[in-house]
Amino acid sequence: MLLGLFKTADRCLSDPPKLVHFWRIFYRYYHNITSNTLLLVKAMATHGVKTLIYSSTCATYGEPKKMPITEVTPQAPINPYGKAKKMAEDIILDFSKTSDIAVMILRYFNVIGSDPEGRLGEAPPPELREQGRISGACFDVARGIIPGLKIRGVDYNTPDGTCIRDYIDVTDLIDAHVKALEQARPSKVGIYNVGTGKGSSVKQFVEACKRATGVDIKIEYLSRRPGDYAEVYSDPSKIRRELNWIARYTLEESLAIAWRWQKAHRNGYN
Repeated sequence: MLLGLFKTADRCLSDPPKLVHFWRIFYRYYHNITSNTLLLVKAMATHGVKTLIYSSTCATYGEPKKMPITEVTPQAPINPYGKAKKMAEDIILDFSKTSDIAVMILRYFNVIGSDPEGRLGEAPPPELREQGRISGACFDVARGIIPGLKIRGVDYNTPDGTCIRDYIDVTDLIDAHVKALEQARPSKVGIYNVGTGKGSSVKQFVEACKRATGVDIKIEYLSRRPGDYAEVYSDPSKIRRELNWIARYTLEESLAIAWRWQKAHRNGYN
């Protein structure tokens, strides 16, 4: 019955009312994150997998009134990505209550950087470039791929009017995963923020990109993007205390490493 209804709706909608692009983005989040997490825990139960290190996000917190964000900060996501991740966390936590699985949930802040040895870097497919990270956009400008950087929102309640984020290097993030895996224990759940504990504004980030690339990045200021929040940065004291983890790369170091990879891989992995 439900399958028939779905097929009917799918057929009616496919010819061809214009489902706007943001619906595709929303659907992708809920499908790829929430639905697939449900499939994952079902498969884990079926095959007896007993350890899960889950990649979550600071977006589950939404826009807290108090900074920095700790692991007990209330979760109130305000965009589809954060909501999808919050639902996925709830699925995992409910699953853990009925099993002896070892769970570690890592709530990333804003990930940047590349492999210091040059093996891996950021190269999103063309259809995702508009949704990419600010570092990728800065590098695209520096390499002449796009004419300028678009900054959305300069009227936030921050010192320079642009959003503040906590940028964490991908190599530090990998180290956090290793330490989480080492400390995972049966029937235990660990939840950790993974960030530097320091916020940088978008304007500060762009200035750091200019120094890393040596290019004067042109900027176009636009109105706010729906669902963005003014200020988010972590309190990483719990992960430092319990997992002996600390972020080691500064913003400038991370961007310099990423820029090396970008210059050596102008066409990404092609």
